[in-house]
Order: sequence, then C-alpha cells, then structure tokens
Amino acid sequence: MRVEELKQIHKEKRPEILARLSEFEEVGRSASDERLFEELTFCIYTAGASARMGLRSVERARPVLLTGSMEDLQRALRRTHRWPEARGAYVYQTREYLRRECGLRVRELLDGFETADARRDFFAANREVRGLSYKEASHFLRNIGYRGYGILDKHILARLAEFGVIESPKPPSTKKKYASLEEKMKLFAESVEIDFDELDLLLWYTKAGEILK
Repeated sequence: MRVEELKQIHKEKRPEILARLSEFEEVGRSASDERLFEELTFCIYTAGASARMGLRSVERARPVLLTGSMEDLQRALRRTHRWPEARGAYVYQTREYLRRECGLRVRELLDGFETADARRDFFAANREVRGLSYKEASHFLRNIGYRGYGILDKHILARLAEFGVIESPKPPSTKKKYASLEEKMKLFAESVEIDFDELDLLLWYTKAGEILK
C-alpha cells in the first residue's frame, strides 16, 4: 500500500472513523462505573484473541460480571472464549482488586492520575490487574475516550512495517519498546497529515476490513 492510497481511504472512511471516536468519547463522558469495568473486561477478553471474541465473551459474562464467583465467570466463557479458565480468573482477580483499591469506582480512579503515562501504567504494569499488556491497556483507555494512545496490535504493526515506519512487525516486549514504536507512529501521523487516533483506526481497517472497537 502507498501513502497516497492510505490518504484516499482515510478520506472515504473518515466520517465512520470520527463517528467511532465520538462513541468512545461519549462512553468516557457518561458511562457508569459498571460500564467502564465492562470495557476493561472486554480488553482482557480480547488480549491474545480477537475483538469479536471479546465482544461475544462480554455478552455471555455480563450477568455475572460484577457479582459472580470465579467459577461463574469461567463457566460463562466456555464454548465462547479460547481460554475460559484463564480469562475468567483474570477478570475475577482484577475485579476484586479494584473493589479493594477503589470500591470499583472506576471513573474516580481514572480521574485521579496526573499523567497519561501513569494512567496507562496502572493497567499495563500493575500485577494486580490481570491480562492486560500495554497494547490492551491502551485499547481500554482509547475505548473510553482517552486520546493519544496507540493500540499496537498485529494489524497496526504490519502496516507500519510495510510503510517503513518501523523495522519489524514483531510486538514490543517492554514498555520502552512500546513507547518507541508509538512515538514513531505519531511522527508518521504527522508526516501524512492524519490525526493520530484516526490513523490507528484507519490502519486497523486497512487490514481487518472494519472499524470496530
């Protein structure tokens, strides 16, 4: 794919991309703590799987998401998720940690961070928050309206490598490597004159064929 083609696709898909970003911002403005936790759960389910699997898993687990036991959560994922036992445990353990940490007042927690970096670190580098990498922590924060986080999944990395923005599509293994690739993507966004958050959804669309969450 050439840059000119990318820009043309951006022009065609921009209304849909902006609508999706607007949806994320609305969640950030008005969602309940329960909905915010559900968005976090979606990203735990999506990690190492797919967005579609994450969505299906949230639907199945929703009745027990806030009150169910670990076994309830694991049972809800069977025949829906690739790893029902592990992901059910991750969500349960994360929920109980957040219950102890902030009474599951997720919005209050999110508003308490002084920097965007600290906010992401809490979810990505905190051993009590299970199943989230820097990619999925970024995914969560983007989906609830925070701007400026790159969701460096295999689709994004593949496109960035094709454009020569990064040397390899290999996923970053540390925070330092993640931040370095993210910065290169931001510089690329500036060079092609496409908003960074729009570029993230655009690159994903050019590989996956849809503009999802």
